[in-house]
Amino acid sequence: MKKLLVFVLVLVSVAALVTGCAGGGGSSKKIGLAVSTLNNPFFVTLKEGAEAKAKELGYELIVTDAQDDPAKQASQVDDLIQKKVGVILLNPCNSDAAATMVEKATKAKIPVISVDRGVNGAEVLSHIASDNVAGGKMAGEELIALVGEGAKVVELQGIPGASAAIDRGAGFHQAVDGKLNVVASQPADFNRDKGFTVMQNIIQANKGIKGVFAHNDEMALGAVKALEAAKLTDVVVIGFDATDDAVAAVKAGQMKATVAQKPALIGSMAVETAVKKLKGETVEKSIPVPLELVK
Repeated sequence: MKKLLVFVLVLVSVAALVTGCAGGGGSSKKIGLAVSTLNNPFFVTLKEGAEAKAKELGYELIVTDAQDDPAKQASQVDDLIQKKVGVILLNPCNSDAAATMVEKATKAKIPVISVDRGVNGAEVLSHIASDNVAGGKMAGEELIALVGEGAKVVELQGIPGASAAIDRGAGFHQAVDGKLNVVASQPADFNRDKGFTVMQNIIQANKGIKGVFAHNDEMALGAVKALEAAKLTDVVVIGFDATDDAVAAVKAGQMKATVAQKPALIGSMAVETAVKKLKGETVEKSIPVPLELVK
């Protein structure tokens, strides 16, 4: 009888160990998705893509919205750790601030996959995103083609410290430095209202602007409104993300182009990658998502 009891206890211990390994420190059927903000249509679409894939594969997806507040996101990641999710999909508000969140999750044996934006200073399981440097370069080259070398242009930057803003800006400058005259390069935090306000101020301070590159479509659409208000109808505006509003603006001739990411695909691929990890399969360190120019 004692031998049987010992055998049963060993089996239970082995089963618990296997379950723990499969779940990466949390539940093997729960995946957390910590989104920077759901006020941005791009991230709403990303979330929807993730939800659809999680439902298809039979996993529970717990979504949080940090509303662009790194402190709030840190608290939400703590909650996901407490809920013992198997994997955390992290779309950081700030790439530097995200390092502490990743370290906490790693300590709890919960792997983190960065989504759309990278994490600085901490190692993640995988990074799933479009090549933002290539996208910024694509936008810069298109702007040169439309306005001609030497033209005065404006760059509306995303949230300072966000990897997407850093990378899109780097790619843009690879294309335009020495070819275009960037008279203003200011952050508008990926926000449409701020894009409008910042662009208004830039218009007042600069004459003869021929083009605008915004690090996302929300800021580009804000810039379009500011240009319309100033009765500047010949300024080329290029955005990034290909949100529904931006694609409609391109079709209407209000914007010239937008770099198309595929947010639903990013969300879907993130969940697929998390499930692979939970099943003990090998996961690629970096998973690029294709880009294209909509014009």
